[in-house]
Amino acid sequence: MDFHLQYLSFFVIHTDGEESAASSGKRFKHYQTLDEDSYEDSEIQKFLDDEFKRIVKRKVERNPNTAGAPTKIGRFMVEPGYELGSNQNYNLFQRLRDADSKERFIGIADELVRIYMDTSAVRGGAFIIALSKLNTYFDEPFLFLLKCDFEPKIARISDERNLISQVEMAISARSIKSIQYPHMPEEGMLEHWELKIHQASHARYFEDFLKYVSYEKPLPEVMGEQVVEMVHQYMADKWQEDESTERREEENAVEVWAASEKRDLQEWWPQEQVEVAAASLVEQKPDLPFSFKLDSVTIRGLLADFGASIHFAKHNGRYVVVIEGDSFQFDKGMSPVELLQPLDLTAIMPLIGSKKPPEDAPYPAGGQEAESGAGRNDEAPW
Repeated sequence: MDFHLQYLSFFVIHTDGEESAASSGKRFKHYQTLDEDSYEDSEIQKFLDDEFKRIVKRKVERNPNTAGAPTKIGRFMVEPGYELGSNQNYNLFQRLRDADSKERFIGIADELVRIYMDTSAVRGGAFIIALSKLNTYFDEPFLFLLKCDFEPKIARISDERNLISQVEMAISARSIKSIQYPHMPEEGMLEHWELKIHQASHARYFEDFLKYVSYEKPLPEVMGEQVVEMVHQYMADKWQEDESTERREEENAVEVWAASEKRDLQEWWPQEQVEVAAASLVEQKPDLPFSFKLDSVTIRGLLADFGASIHFAKHNGRYVVVIEGDSFQFDKGMSPVELLQPLDLTAIMPLIGSKKPPEDAPYPAGGQEAESGAGRNDEAPW
């Protein structure tokens, strides 16, 4: 990628004792603003050129698998019927992109940093605001906002007498938090309503800063809403115009189920209906994760595995999960189980429900895990 930098402003943020920004000791200083020529001759070019490429190429899911995903797509919020120009965050970004002189860029960058200083989780470090064109595709510039926290306890080799010296304001590219605007969903395509935000930290620096930007819901929440909608549609079809007490009780049961963090098997739908509903979700997201616990054992796989290689059943009053596959693989924690000659399934069936495991079985806290796919627990269970 061929980036062509136009302007870059470098600020340093200090907080007293490097505590959270709730203290009153916050301050910042503008160190320097570079244009194209001065950037080419600077040391910071070596520090940032690869970072710009890394930010643009960084993959992002529109609906991440978790709410705490480090990289997200943000979308400028506007009232119905209004355009982008009514969004305050967009206006500030666009003024920076339209800056036609170094002095103009410095003034708007200073305004942006002052707004950032009012957020709740500011820590000391470098704040960099850069405007750069990607000549490969576009004639309009990208805006990059980068925050590099100070690295604590950094030392460097000094001289023969002192050996090491303390570096008081060290920054590292390893933990850079960034905003890229506009978002480039595909090479050569820009989405002016969206930006890409990356903050690999529990402190949501930029989400607090960008008050008028919304983020897509995480994938489990989106899929959960679709499942609840399927159940509501099923209820409407089942009961039609019937307003009986039985219907109200069933609707209440659905609401309790949908609002619960941990849920039991409901046994409402037959296998075929569940497979049809699951297929509609898998069609949208083929690698949709699927996990559950049967007593103390956790199974993790994909929703696409259900009905194909993961099967639920009941036998002798007990729940049974059958996981089929071509081969076993054992990692750490060698056990005698690896030496087993498996019995035929028909020989196992009479044993199911004939006895229950002892209550004092030596399972580790949290139970055992059996996983299909990534995320195995490599610790031995003894």
